[in-house]
Amino acid sequence: MAKRIILLRAVNVGPAQLPMARLREIAAELGATDVSTYIASGNLIADVPGAPDTFDRALEQAIEKEFGFFRESISRTPTQLKAALDAHPFTVDEPKYSYVSFLLDAPTAEAIAKAETYETGKDEWAIIGTEMHIKYANGAGRPEMKTDSIIRALKVAGTARNLNTVKKLIDLADG
Repeated sequence: MAKRIILLRAVNVGPAQLPMARLREIAAELGATDVSTYIASGNLIADVPGAPDTFDRALEQAIEKEFGFFRESISRTPTQLKAALDAHPFTVDEPKYSYVSFLLDAPTAEAIAKAETYETGKDEWAIIGTEMHIKYANGAGRPEMKTDSIIRALKVAGTARNLNTVKKLIDLADG
């Protein structure tokens, strides 16, 4: 068993409602232990059996089967979350304006070049490995850049958490 922080993309927004209590139960049914969630936005911390990618895909399938919507499951170890936080390349004036988008895979150089053609205004982003780091000048609620268009250009699914949430998830995973 390995401790993982599992991040689900776009749950509890619009019609994709996923109660966190049920998410914990599904994870346990898949063999996870020491299962907990943090806030209602698809943050799961658990010791997972076997290969993490196998668990992530099984979790996606279980959620889709029960709730009728597909949402990517992207997991990292606590050490990987710490490394992503430490690698954040932008000055952090306000942690809730700075994000790490955890990606399923590293985007190709061609995809990054395409994404770099989009205007960002005062917002900034950078790819480091399998993470997209973002700093919104005025917060995610008032972005100057078209984050969704950039993500589509990268051709890799991801899910973002602000730096406050990333720090909290690390703290919870460490115990």
